[in-house]
Amino acid sequence: MAEQCACGGKAMLVFPCSGAADVGELADRSARLLSKETCVKLSCLAGVGANISGFIASANGADLVIALDGCPVACAKKTLETHGVKKFKHLKVTDCGFEKGKTVITERNIEKVYKHAKQLI
Repeated sequence: MAEQCACGGKAMLVFPCSGAADVGELADRSARLLSKETCVKLSCLAGVGANISGFIASANGADLVIALDGCPVACAKKTLETHGVKKFKHLKVTDCGFEKGKTVITERNIEKVYKHAKQLI
C-alpha cells in the first residue's frame, strides 16, 4: 500500500533512463515503484529529449527532480542538462552495487534501488 503523502503539495518528478541494458530496466522499474509508493511522479525523459516544452517546463518548475540512470553513461542526467534543467538530484543504478550486463531484475533488486532513490526525497 502506498504511504501517506507528506510532500505538502510539492511537485516532485523522477525521470528514469530506461535504456537497453538490464540496469536501465532496473532504473525504470524502481522509478515506477517510487511513483507508486511516494509523492514523486514519474515523468517522460523522452519528452524532454524530444524538446517538448511541457516536459521541460514541468522539470524546471518542479520542487524536486530526480534523474535516475541505469549506468555511468548517464543519459537522464545529460538529457536534463542539455535541455536547461539545472536543479536535480542524480542516482545511478551502478552506484547501488549493480553491474551493467550482469544484473538480474528481481523484486529484491528493484526494492534496493527504490530505497536509494527514496533517500533523495
